[in-house]
Amino acid sequence: MQIVIKGTTLLDPQQKLNHKADLLIVDGIINKVGNLSKDDYRHSTVYEFDGKYSVPGFFDMHVHLREPGREDKETIITGSNAAAAGGFTGIACMPNTSPAIESAEVVRFIKEKCSLHPVEVYPVGAVTAERKGEALAPMHELFEAGAVAFSDDGTAVKSSGILRLAMEYAKMFNAPVIEHCEDPSMAGGAMNEGYTSTTLGLPAIPSIAEDIIVMRDIMVAEYVKGKVHIAHISTKNAVELVRQAKKKGIDITAEAAPHHFTLTEEYLKDFDTNYKMNPPLRTKEDVEAVIEGLKDGTIDCIASDHAPHAIEEKEMEFVYAPNGIVGLETTLGLAVTELVEKKHLTLSQLVEKLAVNPRKILNIPVPSIKEGEAANITVFDSKETWTVDISKFKSKSKNSPFNGVKLTGKPFAVINKSKLYSDEGFVNI
Repeated sequence: MQIVIKGTTLLDPQQKLNHKADLLIVDGIINKVGNLSKDDYRHSTVYEFDGKYSVPGFFDMHVHLREPGREDKETIITGSNAAAAGGFTGIACMPNTSPAIESAEVVRFIKEKCSLHPVEVYPVGAVTAERKGEALAPMHELFEAGAVAFSDDGTAVKSSGILRLAMEYAKMFNAPVIEHCEDPSMAGGAMNEGYTSTTLGLPAIPSIAEDIIVMRDIMVAEYVKGKVHIAHISTKNAVELVRQAKKKGIDITAEAAPHHFTLTEEYLKDFDTNYKMNPPLRTKEDVEAVIEGLKDGTIDCIASDHAPHAIEEKEMEFVYAPNGIVGLETTLGLAVTELVEKKHLTLSQLVEKLAVNPRKILNIPVPSIKEGEAANITVFDSKETWTVDISKFKSKSKNSPFNGVKLTGKPFAVINKSKLYSDEGFVNI
């Protein structure tokens, strides 16, 4: 089968490609770029995407799919559907499931579940058994089964000694240890510590809880020459620590979640639990530091930290509600609205942070828009405005603080694994 993607601007930072051209895709392979014949159009299904961009497929390296264990919140398939609707052709799923992703069987279970879906799912294996921080998980077994990184996400690796061993093992596979940076002795609060937490009377988490673990991880990575990735970075000091570590040549990368460059702690004044997350929303100064880190390359990529929760869990007293929000279907709109429209990033830089850099960090091949390559493409409109409607989310959960918010930048289709997904659903191509 063959299709034509007509009228889009091809934007591929790796090839320095940024011009308008049509694409002929035959049996999932890019057959021609531009200069198509009348026969090409006549014998193809033509998709008119005039005024939109075709870019290498987006990749979200921090997603919680909840399966196995909490399929009432999300499943591998519903999470993958949400990813496709958000413009992603690949995601990495975090190991805080039940059971955790700590065995080859669970890794293979996840990969089998998504094998026919156009969104590729890459499991992240646990660093320690049951994510308790006491003994290493079988990291070699996990890697051989298909894990692309290791993390005890939800908590930091408990001890520096275990972290050192984990980084040394992960070095054998050139895989990163992904760290949720929070000192457990300062954890457990409901929001960022400061004036706002005092006025609201909520138990708080100080920003130093993140900074301490970031510093520890940098020092361990430097000592063992390991590879560490800082998940959902949120504080001004943490951004600066990563910046200085990169200047020293330490193998460190970092991601930012859209809520941490979009929202501040001030949004918690109505006690809406959809604003409760971990790391918590920080100060305006922290938000500005995260944006600056994205601008200067200190922060390598943007990841949603998609964290679905059931309605009944979020609808309780603020201090007891679980942390996290769904994010796969709003990431692109928030990034374009807050970063591109405000001229912090160019579209090309945004594509690097959403498509190129996440795959490089995880040693996954980066797709290219060129003849002979498998079509792995996201089509989006950088100027389309739309209003978030959680009732239309493909995710099984709806816990988003952005319901009713108007955004600029909308995904229209993804193409991968010989399938095209758009608002009309999945089509084999």
